[in-house]
Order: sequence, then C-alpha cells, then structure tokens
Amino acid sequence: MTDLDLCLYDVDNQVAVLTFNRPERMNGMTGNMEVAFYERLRQAEADDDVRVIVVTGAGRAWCPGADLAYRPGEGDEPLPNTKIPTTMLLDIRKPVIAAINGACAGMAFALALMCDFRIAASGAKFTTAFAQRGLIAEYGLAWHIIEIAGRATALDLLLTARVLRAEEMQKLGLVNRVVPPEDVMSEATALAQSLASTSSPASMATIKHQVLQASASTVCDAMTESDGLMYESIDGADVREGIRSFLDKRPVDFPPLGHGTTFAWMED
Repeated sequence: MTDLDLCLYDVDNQVAVLTFNRPERMNGMTGNMEVAFYERLRQAEADDDVRVIVVTGAGRAWCPGADLAYRPGEGDEPLPNTKIPTTMLLDIRKPVIAAINGACAGMAFALALMCDFRIAASGAKFTTAFAQRGLIAEYGLAWHIIEIAGRATALDLLLTARVLRAEEMQKLGLVNRVVPPEDVMSEATALAQSLASTSSPASMATIKHQVLQASASTVCDAMTESDGLMYESIDGADVREGIRSFLDKRPVDFPPLGHGTTFAWMED
C-alpha cells in the first residue's frame, strides 16, 4: 500500500470524495495517513474539475483519532506529521463536507470541526478523548469548540471526554445534520452537488475567508473589509454571470476557482 492509498480520491460531478482508508484499524490516524489526507486536499484544491470536497471513512468508522497501537517504522511520519502544517484544512478554499459515517474522536474530532459542514450518521459516537489519555486539546480543538458551541460546552466536552451521540452533537450545533447511516453519503454528495452547481467558487472561497477572519475582527473591521470585497466582486466575471443567468432565467455557469473573479486576498 502506498501512502496515498491511505486516503482514496474519487471525482464525480464536480465533487471530490476523500476516504480515510485504514478500515482494518477503524481508520485510526497515523502520520503517514495524515500526510496522505493533506496531499489529497491539495490535489482537490488544484483540480479544476472539483468544486466541493467530501471527506468520509472506509468501513464503519470515520476516524477514531490517532491509532494509539501504531508504532512508526523507519522513514514513517510521526503524528502530528512534520511535513504539512496541521492548519492545512483551514487553508482549503473549496467547501469541505465531513460525511461522518461512524466513530469520530480525538484529533479527528478537530478535523471534523475544521470542515464547513458535518453530516453524521444517527447514533455515531463522538468524544474528545484527550483528558482521559493524559493529553491536551490537540489540533486547536478548544478554539474550534468555543467558536461553534461556546466556552461552557468546550470545557464540558474537553474535561470530561464523555461520549456523545450524533443527536446530541446536533443539539450543540457541532453537527449540521443527522441522517440514517445508509444515507450519510447520499446526503453529503447531494449537498456538495447543489453547492457545485449553484454557487460561485470565488464567492464560496471568499465567504470562507471572511468567516475564518471574523473571529479576530471587530464588527467595524469586518464591515470595512466586506465593503472592499464587495467592490472587488462587482468588477468580477462571476457577478456578471450571476446577474445574466438570473435575468435569462437559466442555470448559472460559473468558471472554476481561479478562472473567474479573483480577489486580492487570494494572492496573499
């Protein structure tokens, strides 16, 4: 098995499906598998045939976090890996949907929260796990939980490391949708294809950028930035297509990311 086989890559109808692929270990994460995942994300980011990314797991789990029984061999990567920053998922400009088909724990909990949407199988189990292993809130998980669900929930889930079902995760706002296990992928791909066919790639990338920056901005700074971005968008090809398609009463036909409207922030 090559390293890239640890995360499979398939593209259909403008949607890339990335699949954690260690089903014999419930997709337990290793350094090599983490590198493969990040490389696949880079591949999807660069692929003009891809507008939305779905991440799922082979077999009956999404990812239960680090494979604690795994011992890296000579030349293998540790976890976290030393090649690609663990913030890499936040840099992906295309929408990322976590299709959580089973157990999600530890650092994988953080990966899931870094995705833009989370669709989970009913009954799927989640836990932060760290405190019960003598670890800390890895991969920025404290920040991610606070941003989505607040400080009290972050302390609850991180200090107790208790197990939650997908249904409670949804009530806390940490999961967007809960569906029967057999519907997780169809629900995720339907959402992905809807985004791919109706929303501007440049708009989606810029909105992701705005949302990520908003936490560190004042409301005045955020409004000033959005005014500047608005003027940039008005001069872009995607706005012209969006308005023209509306007036013509036809489906939109936005160009791939990087081939239509571009913004100054994309050059940073």
